[in-house]
Amino acid sequence: MSDTAIPREKRTMRAGGTIPLVRTPSLLMGGWLLLEMALLFGAAPILMTWLVHGERIPLLSEYIPAGTKIPIFVALLPVLFIAAFLLLIDPTFRLRDELRRGLSWRNALSIIIIFLIMGGAATWFVKTYHPSWFLEFPTNRPETYQRIMLAYPIFSVAAQELLYRSFFFHRYGPLFGTHAWLIVIVNGLLFGYAHIVMGSTFAIAATALGGLILAARYAMTGSFWAVFIEHTLWGWLVFTIGLGRYFFTGVSNV
Repeated sequence: MSDTAIPREKRTMRAGGTIPLVRTPSLLMGGWLLLEMALLFGAAPILMTWLVHGERIPLLSEYIPAGTKIPIFVALLPVLFIAAFLLLIDPTFRLRDELRRGLSWRNALSIIIIFLIMGGAATWFVKTYHPSWFLEFPTNRPETYQRIMLAYPIFSVAAQELLYRSFFFHRYGPLFGTHAWLIVIVNGLLFGYAHIVMGSTFAIAATALGGLILAARYAMTGSFWAVFIEHTLWGWLVFTIGLGRYFFTGVSNV
């Protein structure tokens, strides 16, 4: 039976760019993948937080003195390079196929409806309870705001979605078998956890919720472009309505 003939709910969770092979990792390989996931998505955010905030880093204090603050995107680069390298040497992943999957009108409509309902609620909350924040960024710093609106999807969203959705689902999807709900929960919570670098409880909670939405979207569609568009919309909204302050706290050097 070909992989495309297997009902989606019975397929092993994986990325859209994974070639049609359904394999369960061996016990040894499964253990290695769990360790790798813990290092890249558990330990790395802690190290990034130390780097961004200039804290003393155990074992690295001789090379990176305390007080040296590293921009967040620079601190993220090693993890991105590792993920990119693992994908490049993996014969079961094709970036061309990953980027070829489009967006159906049903998913586009779903993205719009969720965004209008939840985004509308977030906008109402800010405008009602923090009116001084509302549109503060585009009003007071229009040039910086415009640059962020242009650069954010390319340099932030694309990197995050390739790492947390494409790479994560391809590399670790087989660990979750056909349990879509489990990989969605783990992926979403890890996405929120990564935002400890922001030093904001709100940022962690909000991105965990957003991560669950994006993980569910990717599990259903296997489309990079679907989560890229949805993530971009939420980022633009956050910076526009005044919640961007939670995502810059502690990283003023960026």
